[in-house]
Amino acid sequence: MKLDRKEILKALETITIAGEGKNMVESGAIANIVTFGDEIIIDLILRVPALHIRKRAEDDIKKTILEKVSQNAQIKINVKVETPEKSIAPDKSIPGIKNIIAVASGKGGVGKSTVTANLAVSLAKMGFSVGILDADIYGPSMPIMFDVANAKPLSVQVDGKSKMKPIENYGVQLLSIGFFTSPSQAVIWRGPMASKALNQMIFDADWGDLDFLLLDLPPGTGDIHLSIVQALPITGVVVVSTPQAVALADAKKGVSMFMSDAINVPVLGIIENMAYFTPEELPNNKYYIFGKEGAKNLADELKVPFLGEVPIVQSIREAGDYGRPAAMQTGSIIETVFDEITRNVVQEVVSRNENLPATEAVKITTMAGCSAVKK
Repeated sequence: MKLDRKEILKALETITIAGEGKNMVESGAIANIVTFGDEIIIDLILRVPALHIRKRAEDDIKKTILEKVSQNAQIKINVKVETPEKSIAPDKSIPGIKNIIAVASGKGGVGKSTVTANLAVSLAKMGFSVGILDADIYGPSMPIMFDVANAKPLSVQVDGKSKMKPIENYGVQLLSIGFFTSPSQAVIWRGPMASKALNQMIFDADWGDLDFLLLDLPPGTGDIHLSIVQALPITGVVVVSTPQAVALADAKKGVSMFMSDAINVPVLGIIENMAYFTPEELPNNKYYIFGKEGAKNLADELKVPFLGEVPIVQSIREAGDYGRPAAMQTGSIIETVFDEITRNVVQEVVSRNENLPATEAVKITTMAGCSAVKK
């Protein structure tokens, strides 16, 4: 049975794309529809370059056609992103850095920095050039995790300008506010001062050529996060959470911030840390101490990729304390776990770069004591 094009258009008129006030047909998002028997080919034009909006639009189209037109329809959607013309903004990219990945969490204590450190060494083992910017100004932990707590970045001359040379260990370049403060010294700074220090570590550093720069963000959704998206065109964000409801509620807020139309940074996926515990004497048993598959279910709910789960293993904590990330333990279960998660992250970055235009830095203005965020 040949499907009716008019019936398909009528069904698509019930769908509105996030960030647009008109339905798909009225807004011109449906560029073309071709039918061959039960097969429907739809050319879809999106004007918002975000992975979650693309996926939601595709899912809505398939669900609507199957419900309103034909349950037997075979649907193929070709997506093209056409962003509106914008005035030319100053280039805030860092020369030589291909991908900037933010690692975030809504709640503190979920192991975000541990995940960042192990992602970095896993990427380095795969042959990528990697750097970490420890953007957790008030609680820097990377110098300890990389066994360089007593190191001090040197000053080098680059094109006649003085730059900081990041500290390197295990094949990963690293800059942190922890290099410039005493371990017992609290950083008591207001937001603007913290943001200024962060900008100096971003733009006054000689990072060289990097395939990946990982940003270890502080927990929450505050000044530092806004400063980061204002300062840099972030390729994508990875969100870390533990499985319990209290952590997931905060992780959901973190995802929501990056997915908002104002920020619009692609969410590459969610990683579940402390997913389960397996005793050494009972290797086939899994105990879900904090709940089962909470982050996986959140990823499904938000329609973002689930990148993998990290079990509770004593060696992860010990490795962080000793300054040698656990993913470097050849032949260990942790090496296997982080290798798989890292491959998933790389795959999502490749997919993001193939299907979406480059992210732009966000313009932030302050009005009446509150932040107004816009592109």
